[in-house]
Amino acid sequence: MGSATREALARSVSALSDLGSKADLATAEDLFAAGRVVADSAQLRAVISDPSADPQGKAALVKRVFASLSAPAVELLTVIASGRWSAQEDVLAAIEEVGIRAIAASAPRNVDIVSELLVFGGAVTSDAQLELALRSKLAAPEAKAALVGRLLDGKASPQTVAIARQLVLQPRGRGIRESLREATRLVAAQGGHTIATVVTARPLPAEQAERLRAALSGTYGDLTLNEVVDPAVLGGLRVQVGDDVIDGTVASRLTDLRLQLAG
Repeated sequence: MGSATREALARSVSALSDLGSKADLATAEDLFAAGRVVADSAQLRAVISDPSADPQGKAALVKRVFASLSAPAVELLTVIASGRWSAQEDVLAAIEEVGIRAIAASAPRNVDIVSELLVFGGAVTSDAQLELALRSKLAAPEAKAALVGRLLDGKASPQTVAIARQLVLQPRGRGIRESLREATRLVAAQGGHTIATVVTARPLPAEQAERLRAALSGTYGDLTLNEVVDPAVLGGLRVQVGDDVIDGTVASRLTDLRLQLAG
């Protein structure tokens, strides 16, 4: 991420914070829809992402193009459009991120989007056919969104459904696993949490999982464990928190041993 993008994204997230309760699920849905329009229009995307273009002119263009959307969504889009971005893709990513953060910030207290996304992610990764159906380039995005709706109907909140639908409607070159991980990270970050992904050969006992969470929290602050069972690791565990990786799996140690013997 370039420095221009980091600064523009920070301003966009700050603008969302300034809106407070005015930005809600409907706002996010409008942002997602606008992001798909921008993605489909090479001309619009080029103008918005052009660092040399007049910021006020870009903001005025966005207001005209998206005049039918809700006032909070238009306000956020104008902030995004007036920023300086390092690449066109950064604009699309920012629109989606602000939408996801709007959902996270406005969700009722009894809605745990992080847990719902983790459960859905686990279902996807454990079912090869489902993952293929959601990542296939041959299937229409609308068909994949309809599949997501059927899978989550009655099992997840409207907030989680909206995020999951967005990820398959506008994958932006990402696989469904990657997009779900990033969306979960953003929801957690909006709530001041961190995700720690723990990979083990067998499910961790509840007490051991809680001790691990408490130990990691001492270093990384408040976090949520995303437990992944993968028999290929053989034993031990692998923990990833952001860019930090702690790999104490048997499979990793065997790999290291083979490399030492080969050397």
